[in-house]
Amino acid sequence: MCAAKSVGFLVYSGGEIVSSGKDEVSSLEEAEDVEELDSNLETICDEEAIDALKGIREKVELATKFGISYEGGVRDVRGDPAYVRAACEASLKRLDVDYINLYYQHRVDTRVPIEVTMGELKKLVEEGKIKYVGLSEASASTIRRAHAVHPITAVQLEWSLWTRDAEKDIIPTCRVNEAASIMLRYLFSQDIMMAFAKIPARKPGENATIYERVNTMATRKECTASQLALAWVHHQGNDVCPIPGTTKIENLHKNIAALSVTLTPEEMAELESYASEDSITGDRYGHTKWTSKESETPDLSSWRGV
Repeated sequence: MCAAKSVGFLVYSGGEIVSSGKDEVSSLEEAEDVEELDSNLETICDEEAIDALKGIREKVELATKFGISYEGGVRDVRGDPAYVRAACEASLKRLDVDYINLYYQHRVDTRVPIEVTMGELKKLVEEGKIKYVGLSEASASTIRRAHAVHPITAVQLEWSLWTRDAEKDIIPTCRVNEAASIMLRYLFSQDIMMAFAKIPARKPGENATIYERVNTMATRKECTASQLALAWVHHQGNDVCPIPGTTKIENLHKNIAALSVTLTPEEMAELESYASEDSITGDRYGHTKWTSKESETPDLSSWRGV
């Protein structure tokens, strides 16, 4: 579970609380400026973190997700109306709340027209069970089709120095439809670079060179490579919000410190020249399944129900 604190006029995700100890939970309870609580309760329900929500509910913009099912021990993506409603009701019960501020479709069900999924979400909005609708890992065309049924408030995707293909059409589509872009996996560290090196089609040598260039610039800016990568995201606009996860309050403070890293247009261009889309080799996960590249859904006319 991620607690996002207001820093100035922007909202940033803080520490991920997954059995991380009472100190972190206490920090959440004591935070006067908590604005967003982002939770994925399909797979984990941290009771201490849920208890921390009590007493500050009206101060919190609560976000959670649906869409990934493990029925029978098999991972599946579902967006049919019955599942959407059942998942929402289950989240409300687990969270012990009357409504969810922002309800994301965690992954797009490519068997169900997005209009059908959105139709049920629209009903949940009308019933007051959710306030806003978000998507995750959705293509530009899926976002447009969904938005035609009901406004999309936010789209969660990976947009980072490592992954910039969203700049082609997803980010412009979000902006045209006034949907915030919620950035995940933005960090640019040596550990991440080494993890990428294990993925087929990733070329460790080439990506290591990119990391070293970014790290050299970070040294010049007196920050870490990860803080520089976060600063790059911060400079993309007020409609962009990174959600860095961490299990330690110390790292939360480091993430917040990235706000003090300023980048000139020339420095932004320099960073982007090091990590252009063409220079990063390999896909994010070694495959495109369950990503925006495979998120197109059937035409609405094909839907016969479940």
